[in-house]
Amino acid sequence: MSLKKNLHSLSEKLESLTPAEGLAFLSDLFRGKVVFSTSLGQEDQVITQMIASNFLPINIFSLDTGRLFPETLDLIARTESKYNTKIKVLYPERDSVENLVHKQGINGFYDSVENRKSCCHVRKVEPLKRALLGNSVWVTGLRAEQSANRSEMNKIEWDESNQIIKFNPLLDWTYIQMMEYIEKKNIPYNPLHDKGFTSIGCAPCTRAILPGEDARAGRWWWEDSKKECGLHAK
Repeated sequence: MSLKKNLHSLSEKLESLTPAEGLAFLSDLFRGKVVFSTSLGQEDQVITQMIASNFLPINIFSLDTGRLFPETLDLIARTESKYNTKIKVLYPERDSVENLVHKQGINGFYDSVENRKSCCHVRKVEPLKRALLGNSVWVTGLRAEQSANRSEMNKIEWDESNQIIKFNPLLDWTYIQMMEYIEKKNIPYNPLHDKGFTSIGCAPCTRAILPGEDARAGRWWWEDSKKECGLHAK
């Protein structure tokens, strides 16, 4: 049976499991074929803790776009040290980045949504596809509360673009629920979160949000869009 046809039965099974139990179930069912993409956000740190503390056979990777905050890079080292685990870091292809910068300039992503999406594609989407290739399940830290677009997602769904099962274990968690878990488990997180950066991506494309703003308002703050880079397109 194809991976896609397994979704309904998997969904029924996962409905009764906690996020940690769901991760354990899938990592056992698809042993060696489950990967977790972390951007080092608070949600992702929760999932990393669940994977590492339960010694689950899930490979953790992160995408270094070349434009990340120093605090984000430092958090990779702190997380690896705390949980005695390795986070595989993937980089965009050198020629693709050089061609992109030659074509649109070092900060050309500010000029148009099309340019910004081209930058995201080179620096994030292409490396992600490399990381997911050959795997069966892609674990993410998406939460429905984060945006209107993400509120329409399911805990487990089919990612057509990457031909892979996508598992969002924290999809129905609230921000308060997440922060209580982080405090209880003493999970390290990016200090920028305490400065109003609710969603942290590349440094030139991220700002702190203002009171009352949507959690994703600080991402690509100069444009009016769905605030997605293409990794989680619906």
